[in-house]
Formats: sequence, C-alpha cells, structure tokens
Amino acid sequence: MKKRRSAAWLVLWLQVFFLAPQAISGPLEWQPFAAQIRRLTNALERLGSPLSSDEIRKLDSSLNSGGLGEAQEQVEAVLSPHVLALVDINPEMRVKVAAGGTKPELIEGGWRTFLIKVSNQAGFTGALRIQSAQAARLYNAPAIQTNDLWLDLDLVEGQPMQKNLGGLSTEYRLVQLYSRDHGRREAKLVFDIGQGTQDLGLRSEMDVLFTCAPSRAVRLHITDENGKPTTGSLQIRDRAGHVLPAPAKRLAPDFFFHSQIYRNDGEVLHLPDGHYHVQFRRGPESLPEDRDLEIAGGDANWSFQVVRWIDPAKLGWWSGDHHIHAAGCAHYTKPTEGVHADDMMRHVLGEDLKVGANLTWGPCFDYQKQFFRGTDDPVSAWPYLLHYDVEVSGFGSHESGHLCLLRLREQIYPGGDSDTHWPKLGLNTLKWAKRQGALVGPAHSGWGLEMDSTELPNFNVPPFNGIGANEYIVDVTHEIPGPEGKLVPAVDFLSTVDTPYPWELNIWYQTLNAGFRTRISGETDFPCIYSERVGLGRSYVQLDGALNYLDWCEGIRAGRNYVSDGFSHLLNFKADGLAMGTKGSELRLADVKTVEFTVEAAALLGETDAEHIQARKFTEHPYWHVERARIAGTRSVPVELIGNGQVVATTQLVADGTIRSIRFSSEIKRSGWYAVRILPSAHTNPIFIEVHDKPIRASRRSVEWCLKSVDQCWSQKERFMKGPELVQAREAYEHARSVYRARLAECEGE
Repeated sequence: MKKRRSAAWLVLWLQVFFLAPQAISGPLEWQPFAAQIRRLTNALERLGSPLSSDEIRKLDSSLNSGGLGEAQEQVEAVLSPHVLALVDINPEMRVKVAAGGTKPELIEGGWRTFLIKVSNQAGFTGALRIQSAQAARLYNAPAIQTNDLWLDLDLVEGQPMQKNLGGLSTEYRLVQLYSRDHGRREAKLVFDIGQGTQDLGLRSEMDVLFTCAPSRAVRLHITDENGKPTTGSLQIRDRAGHVLPAPAKRLAPDFFFHSQIYRNDGEVLHLPDGHYHVQFRRGPESLPEDRDLEIAGGDANWSFQVVRWIDPAKLGWWSGDHHIHAAGCAHYTKPTEGVHADDMMRHVLGEDLKVGANLTWGPCFDYQKQFFRGTDDPVSAWPYLLHYDVEVSGFGSHESGHLCLLRLREQIYPGGDSDTHWPKLGLNTLKWAKRQGALVGPAHSGWGLEMDSTELPNFNVPPFNGIGANEYIVDVTHEIPGPEGKLVPAVDFLSTVDTPYPWELNIWYQTLNAGFRTRISGETDFPCIYSERVGLGRSYVQLDGALNYLDWCEGIRAGRNYVSDGFSHLLNFKADGLAMGTKGSELRLADVKTVEFTVEAAALLGETDAEHIQARKFTEHPYWHVERARIAGTRSVPVELIGNGQVVATTQLVADGTIRSIRFSSEIKRSGWYAVRILPSAHTNPIFIEVHDKPIRASRRSVEWCLKSVDQCWSQKERFMKGPELVQAREAYEHARSVYRARLAECEGE
C-alpha cells in the first residue's frame, strides 16, 4: 500500500515540477487574467445574472489599467460579494475550500449563479469539478434517500467560459444551483481536480446552509388591444438585474438563449418575494410597457394589455417570417432533437406574427421531418398559422447557397427517406420543388456576396464563396416546368433582412436592371443568424380575402408584399393607380410620361437617438433596423423612390407611428423598375414600367456585372459537382452566360 501511495505522489510531484513551475512562484499574468474576467462578465450577462452597471464600470477601470497598482485587489473586491466558495490548489495539488463572501441564498424552483474563486498555486490546467450528495451520489457514497436530493448543480463550461482551468494563479469559475424546496437546506459541496477515489488530497468538502426563498404563484392576465385573451412577451428582472426564470436552465417552450418568456392569459409564474422590473410587449407593432412590480408575502396577479401603434392586418397586410427553425443552431438537441410545434407556436403568437414557416433542415432532420404535413400544423389558431416546410441546408446543394422551399406537398427528394441523397446542383432541387408548385428562393442572401461599400448598386464583383444567394446569379436565368408543365421562373424571391442590406440588395438590383423580376421576402433565420425572436425580419403580404398559407406564399410570388423589421411600413405602393403585386406589377406606357407614385408610410422611433445602434457598422447586428434610417438629430426617416436602383426622389417621414400618404412624380423615359424604401428598415417590391413595349434593360454595367459574377460563382462552386451533375452544372452556367450576353446586346446606354 505504501509503495503504491509513494508512486502516486511521485507522479503528482512530477506534474507539479514539469507542468507548472512558473505558476508556483511567478507573479499574476495580467493580460490573460483580464481576458478571463471579461469572459466571466460576458457569461454572467448571457446567463441572465449580470453584474450591476457600477460593478462593470469598476471592473473596466481596473482591467484597463494594465495591472498597475491595486488593480487586482480592486477586481477581486468587485467579485468577492458574488463568490460562494474559495478553492485553493497548493503546489502539491492539495485542494482546500472555504466559504466565500456571498450569502448562500437560493430560490424555490429556480436557479442562481455563483462565482467560485480558484487560487491555483500548482498551475493546474485540468477541470475543476463540483458534486453534492444532495444533488447526486458521490464517489463510493452510500445510497441517498430520494427526499434528500433537493439540489441540482451545474458548472458553466460552455462559451465563453472554458472547461479547464487556465493555469493562472487566480481565476474564477461559475456554478449554477437549483433548489427544489424552500426554507433552510444544508448541502455538502465537494470540489475536486482529479481521481477523487484514489487520493483524498485532490478533493475538499464544504457544508453550506442555504436559505431557499419560497416562490409565490403569479397569475397572469394578458389581453390584446380589444381586451381578448392573448399571448405576450415578458422580460422579468429582479432588483439586481437577474433575468427570471433563469435562462440557462429553461426548457421549451422557454428558450435558454432568450431574456424574455412568452405566456398565455391565465398561466401562472412562480417567483420569490421581491421587487421586479417587467417589460411587456407583443411584437414590433406594439408599444413596450415597462412596469415595476412587487411580490410580498403572498400570491399575486399581474395584468397586461397590448397597446398597438399600428395594425397592418386590419388594413389587409399579413405579417410572416418565411424562415424559422425548431432545431439546430441555438436550440438544444436534448431532451428532444429541437423543439415541437406547440413550442414554436407560442413564440409566433407572442410576437404577433401571423405566419411562421418552420423549416426542417440538416440538424435533427430525421426527427423533425415527422412534423411535416403539407398543410398548416394543427397548433395553428387562425389568424396565426404555423406551417412546416424545408430549407436545403446542411445537405444537398447547400454549398452553392441554401434554399427555402415553401408550400411543398412532399418534403424529401425522390430516392431516399432522409437528407443524404439530395442533388448538389441547386437547379436540380429547384426543378423538383417547382413541379410541386413550391415557392422558392435562396436563404440569407448576403452570405458570400460581401463588399465593403454601402453603395447601391455596387459594381465590384463579390467573392460568391458563401451560402447565400450565390448560385441565384445562374438560376435566375432559367425557366423550368411548373406543376402543369408550363415554364416558370426557377427562382421566385430573394431573402432579405437577416444579412447586411447592401449585400442582399445589390444582387437583386443588378438582376432587376438586367430585366429579371425576382421579388424579395423578409426572414429571420431564427435561431441561427438571429436568436432574439421570431419575426425580426418580416414580409407583409396584402390579401383580398382571409389569410391562408398558400395565398400568403402566392402573394410573395406576385410581389404583393413589402419587407420590414416591423418598425416601419410601406403600404399600398402604386404607380398611376396600379397597385404593386397586381396585374403582374406591370404598367405599360405608349410614350414618355410623368408617372405619379403613391405610398402610405409609417415608422416608429423613440424621441431620442439610439446611438448604440447608429454607431454600429452595417456589417453588425441588427442589419436592418429603423434606427439606422434615422436622420441625425430628428425623429424622421427618409422615404425614397428608387428607379433602376438609383434614388429618384426623397421625402422625410416623421417616425411617430402615424400613417401618412406620400406622393412622388417622375418622368419615365424608358423601361425600368421602381420601388420605395426606408433604408435599411423597409422595402417594397417593384412595379415594372415598360415604355414603347421595350423590355427592361436598365443598365449595361449591371448586365456586365452579372456576366462576370457567373464566372466568379463557377470558380467557387465547380469543386462541389461530381459525375453527371458536373456536366449539368456546366450546361446550367453556360446557359446563364448566353442569356446575359443576349441581354447585354439589347442594352442601350450605360
């Protein structure tokens, strides 16, 4: 026995000597220490347990000092009130633990986040572990009675935190504790850095007497603007700024990556006594309500009512997000592979989004495919519709650009029952979808079309090396058989709002100038590009009758919609009385004429600038936001008439939520396309004006750009094609070149 113990200690001494000699005697290394403190504060923010603004200010001041003077002491003074345990790892890798400076207080039915301070004299770079007999069995521990398992705990090891210690002499870890009960409860916390069953020196125990605050039942009364029961969004923070219920341990229908929750009228929350700041809203068409509420010694009732600033649905314009997901990206994969329809429906309802297109894609495909029906999901409650369709992403032609396939009758490409056999050439996928009558278009269009400028149109050829509207430059030139064999455009729309607007709009403007008539639609790609909420990017589709999914999709195909972030609106765009999206959106003129354009516009801005958004580059979130359109120092935004991609006329709109009628006049001398925009917040689809029956060939430079772009796209995508599809791809690309060459010959002027 003594020989085995001597051998074990020899190994430990060798580890100390060779792995961490500098950390034992060396001073604190300030730069990595400061970096891990910044990761720590970032993680606390993500977990819904942020430090106070005063604490953040003090930390920033200390961390920016470069470690001079008393900077480390100042940092530790800020963090000390949040530390549950002080763990010491001595040079021999012996572990000791003592109580920290925080009060050991938990919440019944809720999670609390604590700091663990580690003094790491050994420079140990393995994992620190924490266990408890009240949360799970310990090494070789006897069976514990079930009623003693009142605690749950979890070390935070996901980004931006790290699983292992960094070897610094001082660093911090995060632990989250959950209490099943209320009252006073004792727990034994065991900290270890290795094989605790082999040597007791590698672990240490601490008994903690927790005070677990009782939760109260809070019944919610949530009504719409008409006083009818509805679903709303609630963001609840306690006096310290902690988000409740604790985000990191939420399960569906609540999402751990949200600060808000969605609740129906009549549902109950459980919160401990305390002061709370609550923000209530129901999507971007409502006004947020901020309220301070108190729970003291008993159950409570909270009532909220939606206050709208606009209701496009009452005017016949129905909102929808054609690209949301129930699996992948921010979603978890356990206990289920993504979430279910009723979970996503709650979010659609809570954001007052009339149509949610739930797209099954690569992650969890074989689990999520069970929800496809080809009709609205049964959880739909008119006028709120949830419909499962497909995004080609993570399989098939996704390297050439992801594809949104809407209103499918069949969800899986012939030849298999999963996602492993789909074609690599996007055009082949589009042909299959179009035979079903599907509405199709590339997702997150801007990826791969990056440029440094916000100029529109911009004639620099982008790299075409991403997963956005890359192969669109080829597909737009093709007509393929529809359901009855009649040739139809291979692409119906481009997705917008979820990538930087110059990248999305540039390729659209160029192909419109070349005479193609692709429309645009708004999307969020929730919870991938945006995880904040569904409906961050929207299409507002005008319908003559009652809302249904098929007609809503057809409205996008016809271009009877505008896209928006929901905070600005462009209704009833017309040219000489011809409404956008009707009669092919085509106005024919026998001769040169001055045309009158009309639109009803509304936007909502706060009375003061939101500088934190205005200061961001166009390549930073949020890519589309009405605040970016604000005319500096005012509460107004520019409303622009666009002709062939150029600004033809501009007026200012006061963004106070009022709908105002706007008129523009422009002399039309040649065929072209016209649209209205509040950039980057809302954009209509085009009205096409033909003069003397001549096709639209608005810009020679645009057609040349398209032709060069085909070659650039091929240089990036050729490597993905194999066998017969390589031959088909060459033919598809050459077809595109021939179409652009023919149109180039038809161009007049620049």
